[in-house]
Amino acid sequence: MYFSLITPMPGAEREAAMQWAKNPYDDHQWLWRFLAAEPGTARDFLFRRRDGEGRMPGFYVVSARKPQSFSGAWQVQIRDYDPQLQEGQRLAFELRANPVVTHKVNGKSRRDDVVMHEKKRLLAERGIKCWADWPDMDKTKPPLYELIQTTCLHWLERRGEKAGFSILTRELHDKDRSILTEKSVRVDGYIQHRSGRKDIHFSTVDFAGELIVTDTSAFRKILLNGIGPAKAFGCGLLLVRRL
Repeated sequence: MYFSLITPMPGAEREAAMQWAKNPYDDHQWLWRFLAAEPGTARDFLFRRRDGEGRMPGFYVVSARKPQSFSGAWQVQIRDYDPQLQEGQRLAFELRANPVVTHKVNGKSRRDDVVMHEKKRLLAERGIKCWADWPDMDKTKPPLYELIQTTCLHWLERRGEKAGFSILTRELHDKDRSILTEKSVRVDGYIQHRSGRKDIHFSTVDFAGELIVTDTSAFRKILLNGIGPAKAFGCGLLLVRRL
């Protein structure tokens, strides 16, 4: 396996901007140009778009084949990817994911964004049709940022149970010297993506924090194969580094 960073060639940013896919719905097809294969070849790579203020984006890629630049406007930095892991190892991580929950609707399985699913559950409990109809002054209405934090973190923790990791917990001390705990993870960047083409829609959220490896075999599979759905849209690539 290979870990690569694809970025515009210094001095060729203008040409690179003209060649770039421009939106998350086309990134996947555009990246195939670096991983040319016979028609019908199954996807054998994960990627994550790296956006930067005032600069062209780059792409992290984990692939079974070596990417090759199709243009002088793009450079590809490649290294072998063979994660060496130990149980109990602590790692910093970043993840862009598509957190969903699967449930039954009229006997058929359906995937829902975890945030929207929880919104629907809370509204149904109160007999309210839409979120805007729930008065903000009602103290039982959770702030949106809190809803995103709790539902998405719960999704990640449940995936971690099977994926060979757990989120690290930190101890804090308040002004009364009581010991408090908090998860060492940040959840932000919640975005709902929609496209008119083929009625494509999905949500993404960015996680960043610290984890501990609990099962090296399961965790290695996640590093190489990704976590969660929407991998064709740049989700699921778990980026890690030693603390």
